[in-house]
Amino acid sequence: MQARLKYLEGLAFVGQAGSGHWTVLDSPHGERPAGATSPMEMVLLALMGCSAMDVVAILHKMRAPFVDMEVEVSADRAETHPRVYTRAHLVYRVKGRGLKPEQVARAVLLSQEKYCSVAAMLRPTVPITYEAWIEDVDTGQREPVSFEGISIA
Repeated sequence: MQARLKYLEGLAFVGQAGSGHWTVLDSPHGERPAGATSPMEMVLLALMGCSAMDVVAILHKMRAPFVDMEVEVSADRAETHPRVYTRAHLVYRVKGRGLKPEQVARAVLLSQEKYCSVAAMLRPTVPITYEAWIEDVDTGQREPVSFEGISIA
């Protein structure tokens, strides 16, 4: 994989990775921020994106009645430089019709414990916790997903 980065102004840059698409990066400490995502925010987006793509792919393979999903993350950073993340907590909100909690739990666990390369890269230094919720799109009923007794073997 290769990527490149080009200076714009202040602390703003535009980057291009393998996909060929350009992404603007900026810092809130720049002279005239471009209003773009900071590199540390990109790390969180990468964590959520990597895992969300895994979960969706796994749910599709299971033929689970999945309709939509959102992922949120909250994270803490160290007070002193280099201000690394000290913890991250993901919340998966999966919507569908008749989704089984075991399917969602297994998909999330497989992502977090086996497939998500971003989580695997961060986990040695950043504790990552997660929770999942299912919402039935027909009834609006929400229920938490339990990971107890779910095996990824």
